[in-house]
Amino acid sequence: MSRHHRHARAGANRASLYEEITGKVIAELEAGRFPWVQPWGTSAGQAPVGLPKNAGTGRAYSGINILILWGSVVQYGFPGQGWLTFRQALSLGGNVRKGEHGTTVVYADRFVPEDEEQRARDTGEETHAIPFLKRFTVFNVAQCEGLPPDIAVEVPPPPPGMIEPTVEMLIKATGIDFRIGGDRAFYVPAHDYVRVPPPAAYFEPINWHRTALHELGHATGHASRLGRDLSGSFGTKKYAFEELVAEMNSAFCCAALGIVPTVRHADYLGSWLEVLREDNRAVVRAASQASKAADWLLGFLPDAGRAVDGGENGEPEIDRRAA
Repeated sequence: MSRHHRHARAGANRASLYEEITGKVIAELEAGRFPWVQPWGTSAGQAPVGLPKNAGTGRAYSGINILILWGSVVQYGFPGQGWLTFRQALSLGGNVRKGEHGTTVVYADRFVPEDEEQRARDTGEETHAIPFLKRFTVFNVAQCEGLPPDIAVEVPPPPPGMIEPTVEMLIKATGIDFRIGGDRAFYVPAHDYVRVPPPAAYFEPINWHRTALHELGHATGHASRLGRDLSGSFGTKKYAFEELVAEMNSAFCCAALGIVPTVRHADYLGSWLEVLREDNRAVVRAASQASKAADWLLGFLPDAGRAVDGGENGEPEIDRRAA
């Protein structure tokens, strides 16, 4: 098979994977369910609040894989957020139970084809890497048997009394100009500050923290931090996309801190659907950027140590770049 045909087939497979992921998210949104809060918005959710992680390495999954694995937790009623590859289960002395079906997750990377390397050599120009998206399969710890006791045990969530001080400490540690007052929550990119109404303005005090993390998510996009495009005005697709990033960021941060995520801007549902239907890569990019934003914020916690999954036993590293 020629390189042209191999590249064409790889491109078709990649497009098919994007379509598959985006189609599932669109179906959830059309049904009124938000995948980034799903595990705890239904009676089917039995797992404790938290981010999915590789049970063997302790490393957290990132980007779109968080939504994929949360979706499986709900669909199959798994009691925990720990996952393993088939080979990892074997290497730990256990195995995947016969008849169990795994969950497909993805990783994104880039490669430079041989003909592109030759073109760059001939012209003296830089090479242009081609993005690719691939699948691999993981199994929830509940689908395995014979694992060491410490692998099968879920770490309990932090006690409720520790949540609020942790968020307040995180706000101060980021160094972001965070102002409390007024009756609206927003971030001003031009002047790089966040404003959130006082906690007393919220019917449930914990919603103040969810809102604060949402607005801090916007602030991570400032040029001095992660440098996202924050130029979209209200009602535009750019604006809707950035709101999607901030919503997912808040959910990821909440889960990591033991706070049940909720949707702050459900009224953007129509514009989010429009963005996803127009671009089948949008949800993967949004989840990737939200994961980076959450990592940036959570990195200020004293025990910060989140890392991407993969690498062990020949499994791929997960690239944080937008696929």
